[in-house]
This record gives sequence, C-alpha cells and structure tokens, in this order.
Amino acid sequence: MNKKDRRYRDRDEDDDFEPGDEDAEYEPDDRPLELVDQALLLLPDRDPVRPLLYQLRRLLLERELTFQEARHALVELEAALEKVTAPANRIGIFLGSPREGIADLFVGGTEYFANVDPRVDLAQLRVGSRVLINEAYAVVGSLDYSPSGPVAKIADLLSEGRLRIGQAHGTQDLVLVRSADLQEADLKVGDEVRVDPTFKVALERLQPRESREHFLEEIPPMPWSRIGGQEEAIQAIRDTIELPALHPELFARFQYSTPKGFLLHGPPGCGKTLIGKATAYNLVQHLRRQEGLELKEYFMHIKGPEILNMWLGETERMVREIFAQARQKRKEGYLPFIFIDEAESILGTRRSMRTHHIANTVVPMFCTEMDGIESLQDVVIILASNRHDLIDPAILRPGRIDRKIKVRRPDQAASRAILEIYLIPELPIDAEELARAGDPEAARQSLVEGALKALFARTQDHRFLEVTLRSGRQEVLYWGDLISGALIASIVQRAKEAAIKRAIAGGGAQAGLRLQDLEEAVRAEYRENEIFPPTDAVEDWLKLIDYDPENVVRVTPVHSEAPRPEKQSGRIV
Repeated sequence: MNKKDRRYRDRDEDDDFEPGDEDAEYEPDDRPLELVDQALLLLPDRDPVRPLLYQLRRLLLERELTFQEARHALVELEAALEKVTAPANRIGIFLGSPREGIADLFVGGTEYFANVDPRVDLAQLRVGSRVLINEAYAVVGSLDYSPSGPVAKIADLLSEGRLRIGQAHGTQDLVLVRSADLQEADLKVGDEVRVDPTFKVALERLQPRESREHFLEEIPPMPWSRIGGQEEAIQAIRDTIELPALHPELFARFQYSTPKGFLLHGPPGCGKTLIGKATAYNLVQHLRRQEGLELKEYFMHIKGPEILNMWLGETERMVREIFAQARQKRKEGYLPFIFIDEAESILGTRRSMRTHHIANTVVPMFCTEMDGIESLQDVVIILASNRHDLIDPAILRPGRIDRKIKVRRPDQAASRAILEIYLIPELPIDAEELARAGDPEAARQSLVEGALKALFARTQDHRFLEVTLRSGRQEVLYWGDLISGALIASIVQRAKEAAIKRAIAGGGAQAGLRLQDLEEAVRAEYRENEIFPPTDAVEDWLKLIDYDPENVVRVTPVHSEAPRPEKQSGRIV
C-alpha cells in the first residue's frame, strides 16, 4: 500500500506508518471522491443511502479545498519567514574587474577581490557604481551611482586619469579614480566633483556653487547703426578692431601690438553697456568676414559689486574663475568678452594702510590675470565706469587697458540721432500732426524737432543745477546739459504711454503720438528727478556732471519756487 492510501487510514490501525511521512509534500488525493462516485453509480436511484453519500462527497470536497488553501498559506509564510530571517546584503563600490568573473570592490573600509554571480553581467558594471554583496562577499546585484556624497575641488590632474583633491582646513589631500562617466570628461584644476561616500571615486562634475554662468548675456544683432550720438567713441573702437585686420602687413611692419582692452568712462545712461555689446557683436562679425574664423561671441556682463564678498579671498577666487571660464570658452571656439560694469567698485585705488582693504588684493589678482591675455583675439576686456579717476592706475596702464574712450553726453545733434532711432517710421502719429506736416516723415521730423526744443531750451524754467568751482565762478546747467540716451528712451516711453491711454479712452480708433505727449514727458522726467541724486552731496553729483572732481566745490540743485500764501491784515489767506 502506498503513502497516498495510508494517508486516509487510521494511524492506530496502520502498522506501516512512518513519522517522516508527516513532512512529505502534500499531494491532492482524489481516490475517496472516486470511490464515492462509483458507489453512487452502483446504487439505485431511490436508495436511501444516496443522500448520505452525496453529503459525504460534499464534505470530502470541502476538506480537500481547505487543505489546498492551508498549504498555499503555509508556503507564503515560509517564503516570508525565509525573507525576513535572511542576512542583509552589503553595498560596495565597484572599482574594476581585474579578470573575468572577479570584481574589485571596496566595502566597509576594506578592498576585496570578489566573485561575481553568473547571473550578473560583469560588462554592465560601471566604475564607481554600487553593487549588492551577499554574506559570502559575492556580487549578486547591480545598483546605480550613489545619489549623494561629499563635494571636493580638484587640486591637480595626475597620470592615468587620476585626480588629486584638496581638503579644507589643512587636512590631507586624497587621490581618486574617475568613474565611468568621467573617463572622457575634460576636467580642470579648480573644478568641483562629487565623490562617493568612501572617497575612492569621483562620480560627476558639478557646477560650482558660485558659478558665473548667469553673467552670460545673449547679444542680439547690434550693428553700429543701432547706437546714436556716439560717433567719436565708436570710431575709436572700430579703428582698434578693424584696421589691424584690414591692413595686417602694414601693422606687422610697424610691429604694432593689438590692444587687450578698453575703458569706457562717462556719465550713466550714455550707452557704455550698449557700446560694449555692439563691440562684441561687430568684432566677431568682422573676424568671421575678414579672417574666416568660425567664432561666436560670449558676452560676460559682470556688475562689479556682484563679485564682492565679505570673506577673505573669495572675491579674488571669483576673479580667477571669471578669467578661467573665459579662457575655457576661447578653447571651445568662442570669443569671450569680459564686460565689468561699475569697475571702480572692485578695482579702486589701493590704500597704503595697515588695515586690510579689498582693493589691496583684488587689483593685483586682476593685473596678474590680465597679463596672461595676448590680444583681442584671445579675451577682450571692457571696463565701464562713471568715476574712472577712482580706478587703480595699475589697471589702466598701457599694456593692460590700452584704450580709454570717453562716452560723452549727447549734444543736440546726437540727441536728434537718438530720437530718430526710437521714433521709428512705423509708430502711429496723431491725425492732426499728420495734417499739419503733410506726410508721415515730415510729421516724424516735426516730433523730433519739438522734443529737441523742449530738451535744450535755455529758459529760467529749464535751469537744473548750479555748480560752484574752486575759482569762485558759478555755472548753471540746464536740462539739456544732463541729457543721456537712457533719459531720451524714457521720455519716448512716457509719450507712448500717454498715446496708448488716449487710445484706450477713445476706443483705439485713430490715436497716435502727439508733440504734446513728448513735451509733457520731458517735463515729467525732470520733474520727478528719479535718475538724479536727491541731495546736494558733491560726491553723488560728480558721477553725473562732466567736471574735474578737483575743481568742484559745491553743487546745488535748482528747485522751482512753489507759490506762497499771501498775507492780508495779519492773517493768512
């Protein structure tokens, strides 16, 4: 009799029962059900035993289903128990494969040569990635790179792609290997990399926390014709840029060295930044056209105060990174332009005192970086300042900043050119202005002339500033003496706003620009006085007026007299 037959017999009557059979794998036994079915077939239909046999058959079937469910639950419990009692897998760092089937691992501060499970594709494991290791220290699974880890700065590039990283606070330096993703990366000294937690592998290059990529400013097409009223400054720059390329033999015969940079100095709002952008655009276009160089401008617009830092040495480090970034972009096929606005804020005259001043260290660092620049075809330096007299002479000496270009306030002719740039022919002009002038171009010229008359009038109402000189002489400055390109742009913008409001109020039918809009805008611009200092502090006004600072004693703004209340019979009306 087999085990399946003995399972349904009483154990007290079974002399051959073996205790080990209790642990045998359960197998469903359909024999009792078959016997019941056979008995039902043999019995007559009306036999009183048939209901009992049907009941027995139902009970046997229910017991069989219960046994199957219990067995399934037991299998699940055994699997869960095995899972929760199994030892945890360690995580190691994959450093390489010395030979087939063997992995070089770093686990818990120790390096191992471990076997690799045949089910793991060794070719898919990357240097620096994490791997799962069982209790026998065999590789049984693969994970990705660690998503976190310390950040270190590269101090030196070693042979075989290794990296030396410098640690802070004077601790010992470390040597790392590159991860698979950094094998072909063009790393440089000073780059920041993320390191795995064990400090064995450099995983990825990070954008520096103080990255100056946001200095980058896209330059729209900016031909010289877009700049009005600065012909003298533009011609000086064009001579420096274009003549050496047009006549190379002549310049070589005279052993002429190409300048490295420019200083644009003058009052605010007169186009220094605009000229800097136009220089970048036109120089690149000129090199493409005349010398066939495939270049693209890389304009780094740096506001001087932005790189000032309270921590000792941080500003100097930012200066180094700016020049390093420019040189790297030059290698990538760009022509970098470093445009430093408000240059006097970081390159001011050094002071001979015992206490530390930031200019004492920033200026020498800037001079050192500039000395590594060959010419305009390497990196172009453009400084802009309202007070060039405050910039250290070591910066402005020949060989560093070779051209000092004065950006003057526009006179009446220059203001006409600027107004014609902003009052384009496409602007809608009021019907009365068109009828008075006869045609659109004449009406536009009439608006320009009317705006110029309102700006440069020499009347009592247009007096703006009184300047007292050291000689005792007093000079009066009128509105037109403090004009700038930015102020003209603001005046045209205000006139457009007035025309738009009138169009909205009238349903927007035939509204257009009027001369009255421009005249009101001129008065509003000077009345609000937003771009001028609110006090009579000489230091503040020296940035705006075109006077030698040594000759100015006092600056007094001229305020219009408000009507006073009249006195009658001892009482105020």
